[in-house]
Amino acid sequence: MEIRQERASDYNTVFQVVTEAFSHAEHSDGNEQQLVTLLRSSPSFIPELSLVAVDEGKVVGHILFTKIAIGEHTELALVPLSVLPAYQRRGIGLALIQEGHRVAKQLGYDYSVVLGSPAYYPRAGYLPASAYGIRAPFEVRDENYMAFKLRDNAPQVRGTVKYDPAFGIN
Repeated sequence: MEIRQERASDYNTVFQVVTEAFSHAEHSDGNEQQLVTLLRSSPSFIPELSLVAVDEGKVVGHILFTKIAIGEHTELALVPLSVLPAYQRRGIGLALIQEGHRVAKQLGYDYSVVLGSPAYYPRAGYLPASAYGIRAPFEVRDENYMAFKLRDNAPQVRGTVKYDPAFGIN
């Protein structure tokens, strides 16, 4: 399996991967694929942090990290992580997260936040965001809103996350 930066030629395939990945998800608004499309044309989009997992020439997974604001700091949100159902439970999602974290660290980011399953994301090192002084801009259970510190020497950030307008939540 190869993990690489998404290309424009991958867009239609990624749209299908995201659609299929969330088609039976327990928590989904059914618009994750449209959000990816909107975010690609937003100022929060970072091409180097839109990654695909390719298995035998087939795109089987996708991850996107976009810019967010936490106080005066520009950090990242992991939204969404998608793996085709037939390829789930093989470590592809965790591999995408780890590669995304590696690239994000190289690019100088300090934190990543995610709204997701407390049974899954802690496997990648995510903790409740409140442990870092980070708050969601919406009501959510503490265990579902998580953050990952990309660098040991990252400065302390505190505040409420401000997402790109494409999310429609600020």
